[in-house]
Amino acid sequence: MKRFYLLLFIVVISCGETKTESKKNTAIKQKVFPELKPNRYNVAFLIMDGTYNTELTAPYDIFQHTIFRKGIKAMNVFTVADRDKYIRTFEGMRILPDYNYLKDSLPRIDILVVPSAEHHLDSDLENKSLIDFVKKTGKEAQFVTSHCDGAFVLAKAGLLNEKVSTTFPSDIDKMKEMFPELDIRKEVLFVHDGKYITSAGGAKSFEAALYLCEYLYGEEIAKSLAGGLVIDWKLREVPHLIVK
Repeated sequence: MKRFYLLLFIVVISCGETKTESKKNTAIKQKVFPELKPNRYNVAFLIMDGTYNTELTAPYDIFQHTIFRKGIKAMNVFTVADRDKYIRTFEGMRILPDYNYLKDSLPRIDILVVPSAEHHLDSDLENKSLIDFVKKTGKEAQFVTSHCDGAFVLAKAGLLNEKVSTTFPSDIDKMKEMFPELDIRKEVLFVHDGKYITSAGGAKSFEAALYLCEYLYGEEIAKSLAGGLVIDWKLREVPHLIVK
């Protein structure tokens, strides 16, 4: 009889531990979304496996630093992807997306940023959910920016029709071949046409981001943001094209 009660006690304790662990696991799995401050631009960075670090982090740095400037409508920056688990950048950095655009209720997106990724010239262009997200969000956003081969995604989504654009220098001919109806320019680091800003990417992603900040906030704020990252910002010295 004593042995029976001992076994019963062990079973009860084990069940209690299982329920506790279950609650802990539920708490761990509960998704926490970023706090988005009101009266700011909501800036979504589209990320996926193979995203290149610089095309993501350069504009992210510039835009995030707007929260430290007074008297302007600053930016809430966050990432979106087609999954809840982390993505791995081309260089190996692991990033946990803030939002899953396939299942989460997304905040209003004022500015969509499409950094370049490893497969933007091939398999990503066949990803219907990705292209549909970019097409819908791009049409609703106030501004859409791409860096390097992110322009291929915008083109596939039909957002660059009747617009002037650019992309990574060595991929311009490829983009012209894939999208012969588009007006794609060489010898510029970024192009601004309507609400679309396309850039050559790489370290020049900083320039495209600073340009948008100058467009929104003025030259003084843009130079202040550049100075905070030790960048010498002079718009007139950056090869670019602004289409009226």
